[in-house]
Amino acid sequence: MSGQQIGTDGERPNNGATPATASPTVATAQTRRLIDVEDLRTSFRTARGQVKAVDGVSLSLDRGRTLGIVGESGSGKTVLSRSIMGLLPKRNVERSGKVVYEGVDMLTASADEVRDLWGAEMAMIFQDPMTSLNPVLRIGNQITEGMRYHLGLDRKTADKNALALLREVGIPQPDRRLRQYPHELSGGMRQRVMIAVALACGPKLLFADEPTTALDVTVQAQILNLLQREQRERDMGMILVTHDLGVVAGRTDEIAVMYAGQIVEKAPTATLFRHVRMPYTEALLRSIPVLNAPSHTRLQAIPGRPPDLINPPSGCRFAPRCPYVQDKCREEAPPLIEAEPGHSFRCWFPVGASPVELTPKPAEATTADPAGTAGTPGTAGTAEEAGH
Repeated sequence: MSGQQIGTDGERPNNGATPATASPTVATAQTRRLIDVEDLRTSFRTARGQVKAVDGVSLSLDRGRTLGIVGESGSGKTVLSRSIMGLLPKRNVERSGKVVYEGVDMLTASADEVRDLWGAEMAMIFQDPMTSLNPVLRIGNQITEGMRYHLGLDRKTADKNALALLREVGIPQPDRRLRQYPHELSGGMRQRVMIAVALACGPKLLFADEPTTALDVTVQAQILNLLQREQRERDMGMILVTHDLGVVAGRTDEIAVMYAGQIVEKAPTATLFRHVRMPYTEALLRSIPVLNAPSHTRLQAIPGRPPDLINPPSGCRFAPRCPYVQDKCREEAPPLIEAEPGHSFRCWFPVGASPVELTPKPAEATTADPAGTAGTPGTAGTAEEAGH
C-alpha cells in the first residue's frame, strides 16, 4: 500500500515529495495528478422524484494542491465529496460519470478495491465529529484501527504512532486522551481527533467537510492552520468544503463555487476574488461580515431560496434570486464556459463584463458592461478595475 505512516520513532518519512534536486518535467507534472472528475452526476430516488444533488460536475486536483468547494447549505458540496469517495447509500442512489483516482475509476472499481483506498489513499474529515466518532470506542482504538487494517501494524506500534499523531495535532496529554471516549473531549479536541484519524495512514487526498462547524472563532483558526500545515508537510491534495468564502481565501489554490448541484464559477483563488464573474459568487462575498463595519450593521443575505432539485428551473438556476436577471436567463440555461485561462463561470451576463455570446471562444474576454448592470456596484468592480 502506498499510504505513508509515522515511523516507530514518531518521525514522518518524506511522504513521497519530489526531492529538491529533481528538475521539474512534464512527466513529473502528470504523475502528480491525483484525481480527475468528469461529468459526475449523483441523484437520489425519492417518493417525489429524482433529486439531482450533483449535476454534471468536472474538476481535477494535483498532489500538494488545495481546492476549495464553496456554496450554501444544500448546494451539493458534501454529496459531491461523498460521491467522489463512494461514500453513498447502496440503495436509491444513481451515480454516473468518471472519477479517476491515480488510474482507478472509482465508479467501476469493486467494493473491495474502493474500501482499500479509504483511509490509506484518501480520507475524509466529517462535518460533525461528535456523530462521526464512535461513542463507545476509546480514542486510541479509533485512531489505530486504520493503521492495523491498511498498514498491518501490530498493536504496540500502532499505539505509539497514535500517540505521536495526537501530539502532532496539538492535543495536550495525548497518552491520557488515548484512553478517553469522545464525550469526554471538547469540540475542538474532537475535531483534532478526527484529523488524526484521517491522517493515520498517510493519505494522498484529504477531504475536509466543513471542518470548523460549531467551533468558536479562535478554535476555527487553529484547526484551519493545522490542516494547512499538515497538507503542506505531507504533500497531500486537499479538498476543503465550506459555505464561507472567507475560510478559503488564503488557504486554497483554486476555488469552485457550487449552486444547485452545479459548479457555477471556478478559478484560481486570487483570480476569483479579483475578477468575480458569477452574480452568485458576488452575493456570497457580500454576505461575509466586514470587520471595520459600524456596530450592528445588518448582514447582507441572499434573498429567496435555492431551487427545487427535483424540478430545477429551465434557465439559469440562480435567476429567481439574481439582481441582474434578464429574460434570457429565465429561458436558457448558461453553459460553464472558460472566458479566460483557468477561469470558468456559468452566466449570460457576468459581473463586470459584456454579455456572453452563445458560442464564446476560449480565453475570450470583452469589456462592455452588460445591459441592466451599468452603475450597479459589484465586488469585482468595473471591467477597467478587473484589468480588461
